[in-house]
This record gives sequence, structure tokens and C-alpha cells, in this order.
Amino acid sequence: MARLYGTTLLALRNNPKITKIPPFLSLFCVAVGIVWLLLLPLDGYSRRTYISENALLPGQVHTYFAGSEQNVFRAYKHEVDSVADKETVVVVDKLAEIFSSAGLRVARQKFEYVSSRQKTAGENIYSILHAPRGDATEAIVLAAPWINAEGEVNRSGVALLLTLARYFKRWSLWSKDIIFLITSDSWAGPQAWVDAYHDTHWSYNVSSLPLKSGALQGAVILDYPFSRRFESIHIVYDGINGQLPNLDLVNTAAAIAGSQMGIGMSIQQMWKHDDKYKDRLRTMLRGMFSQALGQASGPHSCFVPYHVDAITLQAVGDGWQDEMAMGRTIESIFRSLNNLLEHFHQSFFFYLLMHPKRFVSIGTYLPSAMLIAGNFTIMAIALWIQSGRPSSRSSRSSSNEEAKGNVSKQLANKGAVQVIQHGDDKTILLPSTLAVAERKMFIPLALVIGFHVLGLLQINILLCIAAILEWISIPTTQQCELIKSFSLLVLGMFVSTLATLNFSLALIIGLLSTPLTFAPATSSIGDIEEDRDHDHAQDQDHKEKIHMHDTPPSPLPPASTRPPPLTQRRMSRAQRIRFVLRWMIVTGSITALSPHLMLGYITGFDGATKAAFLTKVVFGWHVWRAWTPLVAFCCVWWSAWAVGMLLCMCQVRTMRQMIRGRI
Repeated sequence: MARLYGTTLLALRNNPKITKIPPFLSLFCVAVGIVWLLLLPLDGYSRRTYISENALLPGQVHTYFAGSEQNVFRAYKHEVDSVADKETVVVVDKLAEIFSSAGLRVARQKFEYVSSRQKTAGENIYSILHAPRGDATEAIVLAAPWINAEGEVNRSGVALLLTLARYFKRWSLWSKDIIFLITSDSWAGPQAWVDAYHDTHWSYNVSSLPLKSGALQGAVILDYPFSRRFESIHIVYDGINGQLPNLDLVNTAAAIAGSQMGIGMSIQQMWKHDDKYKDRLRTMLRGMFSQALGQASGPHSCFVPYHVDAITLQAVGDGWQDEMAMGRTIESIFRSLNNLLEHFHQSFFFYLLMHPKRFVSIGTYLPSAMLIAGNFTIMAIALWIQSGRPSSRSSRSSSNEEAKGNVSKQLANKGAVQVIQHGDDKTILLPSTLAVAERKMFIPLALVIGFHVLGLLQINILLCIAAILEWISIPTTQQCELIKSFSLLVLGMFVSTLATLNFSLALIIGLLSTPLTFAPATSSIGDIEEDRDHDHAQDQDHKEKIHMHDTPPSPLPPASTRPPPLTQRRMSRAQRIRFVLRWMIVTGSITALSPHLMLGYITGFDGATKAAFLTKVVFGWHVWRAWTPLVAFCCVWWSAWAVGMLLCMCQVRTMRQMIRGRI
């Protein structure tokens, strides 16, 4: 029975109706994946946020940061303003003096990075408050960059950190050490410090830390650059390579600021959010775009790769909230983190936030990326099966059907057909139905592997290959099918794997690579050459049949009724128009969605020049170890796009011969 079903399925590959299904099935998967993504902001697919770790108890404590602490803040603010325009050495000396006056141990760290011929150097300063009730095995970090992500001096943020350090020193309730960190900038300084804390730094450019504490349980970064009152708190949580902090930390900050302190909350720079479908979708897409870039979105991003959950709290707007409200928020967050009995683990690490109090988890959004990745695999399998079909063009010579029928009847009488029987089930198949053509896979595999290897070097050799093919040879139809099959198979494998690490990047690459599914996998010139070989093989086969059988088969039709030789055939006007239109649509789509053009769109959306964006990407590769965007761009997306363009270029010569009237 198994053999009967196997041969029956093998015979179905020659059914023209079956071979037309895979492209439509692939398009259906892409459409369902997009619709699935657009349904996520609805109430039936998203959920309200909640606290999974009961030990956090957010907002359940009374905060005491007020009153006289405001005078201390103003005094520290005056000290910060006095050295705002001074050199790094003067600034660090002043901060060390303030930490020492509060009774805290102080340490410094120097660092220097060189990326894109640009030197980034600075000096970090930090102090450690040892927990009266702890054993120095766990620590929490409160950090404030001297220069924030926008290039402004973090005046109120640094002053508030100094005030909180003096304030926390007076309390004896801490069970975890608290590290107060002030970095010279928002990008290189935090990375140098966290690398040195975990002993993963290079000693030639980053100094070791003279003081250390226990394992870091969490980090909160203050970004408050102006002196006026603020309106709301903007939570920044995106990490490097698309990693995210535990959702419990974000929910804790949102619950304390929104419910306990009455401060407005925002994410993904959505300052006005009415919690409707449109704003939810915009917030989700903004988060996906930021996650797909894989770059650091703030000082907190440097902590996330070390499994240290961290967020940045930015004061935004012009309202009636003052520094005391921000200080009470920080105090309540640290009181919650102080209650942790173990590392964050219960809540989600893979999620999409569409509102400070609404999210979707990985189990809900992952099918959309898997559906888009599945369309590549479907077409790859279909092309693999199609490449194994014999290179017969009998469907083009309908006038030979009668002669072939006479030959088939005589072959059946001689036992030249294969009969498969199981019980009462019987299948009669011609040998040509079960025949499998030999696949010449060297050239397809070499091209696909070569493009993926060259993606590491990002060398644009597509035009060179097209020029070489002009005077050497054009891949045959089988080779084109195998090239496309292997390329789509690798693309689907990469997108499926990447979706579990960086869903947003996988989804975007899958959508932008969708036109490659419909790239041409045939070569008209290759088809003509195969047809010419097939006609010669038919003549030889006809002679062999006359020699093998006692009763000669029916002769071929007269020359007057036979189609003209392939070298004399011409494509009809309708065939030419369809060929040209399909080639223009597919090639235009692949060109419009090329990685290099999309790089320009991304930089325009990000509001930076292409040089500045690429400099940041290179800096991320060298300093932050942000590998996902470059690897996905060069080794996955660009390689698949280059293969698709190569298949389109294979038909350029055909287009020229059509114009000259040779086809």
C-alpha cells in the first residue's frame, strides 16, 4: 500500500494543476502572516500587563523622599552646573568628592574605543553602598550618564542620583548592595563598565574595576537633562540584538509611576496614546523597528546581554511633576527590586508592547513570522520536485499526441508499462511518469554558497557575474530551479531560526524578501537548448524502438503536420508581452526592495544621515557586539537578494534576442 501511494504521489508531479498550487500557497501564507500581525493590537489577541513575580509588591511601600531632600538636590544641582563645561578630569574629581562626603567608597575606570577612525575615550566613576542586611552577593545599579543619548548634559539626572545616594545611605533596610554609576557618555561608558564588571573587557583599552559587588539583579538609568518640571516618564527598554528585559521590570516601573505616583507613562516615543487600535499598531511597529535594528537605545541596553534586566527612565514634556516625584519613583522601584529573592524569571522575555499596560507574548505573535518563513520553504520544495522532472517538452507538441498514443498502446502490449497492484487497487503508469532526471547540483550549490560567503565581505559582484554569463553560458532551467530552491530553503531556515531570537528583524526580512519567491526560475534559452537535445533524443529513441520491437511502432506524423524545428520557432506576441511584463514586475519589486535602497529608507526614518547610521552600526559591532543586524543584512538578506537578481539577469539575454526577433 505504501508503495502504491508513493508511486501515485510521484506521478502527480506531472499534473499541471498540482504544479500551479505552490506559488498561490506561498502567497496565501504571506497574506495570512500579514493579517495575523495586523490583528495583534485587538483586545482579543493582546493582554493587559500584570506582575508575575509576587515578591516585587510594586507600590506597596510608603516613600519618604521629600522635604529636606529637595534642598540637597538643589545644592548638588548647583555643583553639577559649576562643572558642566569643564574637562572630564575636573568633572570626575568633583563627583568623587561628593560621593566621599556621603560616606561611600569611590572608584574610577578609564576606557578608550576606536571605531571608524573615531576615538571615544572617557572615565567612569561609581560608588558602592554595601547592604546592612546583605552578604554582598547581589547588587542593583542606579546609573546616570553625564552626557545623555541626545548629547545633552544630564544635569538633573546626575544631581538626583547624588541625592539618592546620600538618601539611601541613611536607610538600613537594604538586602542588596546598590551601585551608583555615573558614566561619561551614554554609549561607550556603560559598555566599558559592564564589560569590566564581568571581566570580559580588553585590558589594553578598558581598565579593570577596583571595586566590585555581587551579581547584578537589575539596573535603572536616569535621564533628566533639563531643570524644569516634566510631564511624563518615557520608559526605554530595547536592548542590543533585539534582546528585551524581563517584562516584570517594565510593568513594575509602569505600575509605580502610573498608579502610585500618578505620573503619565509612554513608550516608543508615543507621547499621546489613546489606547485605540491605531495608536496600538503604531506603538507596536515602532517597537518592532527599534528591535530589528538591534542597536543600543540607551545606556540600559549594555546591561541586557549580560542577563541584567535594565530600563531607562526619561523625563519628557513640560508639566507639573518635579524632581521629587522622579526620586520617589526611583525609591519605590528600588524597594521592589530589594524584595527579589531570585533573578527575574517568571515573566516574559519575548514580547511586543503596544501600550504601557498592554502587550502580546511570543506564543501569539510568532506564527506570523513562521508563516512568512514557510512560504520560502514551500517554494523551495516545489522547485526541488520540479527540477527532478525529465526535461520533456511534449506538452508543446500537441500534434504528436496521436502518434504517441499509438506507440504507448504497442508498448503496453509488449509489457513496457508498469502495473502496481495491492488487493483490488491497481495503478498503471508509464515509465516516463516515474522517471527522475539527474540533478546537476554543483553550479547551483556553488552559486548559493558563494553568495552567502561573499555576504560576509559585502562585495557587490552581481554585475560582474551578469557580464560573465553574457559570454560564457546561461544556467539551464534545471539549474535555475535548483539555485532558487536552495536559496529559498536557506532563507526560510534563517528566518525561522531568527524569529526565535529577534522576531521583528525576522519578520521584516521575510516581508522584504517575499518577491524573491516569485523570481523567474526558468531560462528561455536554456529551455530551447534542452528542447533541441530532447528532439535529438526522441529521434534516437524512435530508432531504438524500431530495432527492439518485432512490430514497428507507428511512424511519426508527416513533416507537413509536425511543428517547425525549435531553431525556427518564434514566441507569439501575447507570449512576449506576458514574458516582458512578468520580468519587469518581478525585477522592479526586487530592485525596489533591495538592501541598499532599504538602507536609505531606514536612515530617513531614523532621522540620521547614512554615514552617521553606518558609523553607529560599526560602533555597535565593535563595542556593543550588536551582530544580528549585520549578519542578517549581509549573510541572509543580501545573499538571497543577489540570487534573485541573478535569476532575473539570466533572462536579460533572452530579452535582447526577443527584441532582435530571434525568439
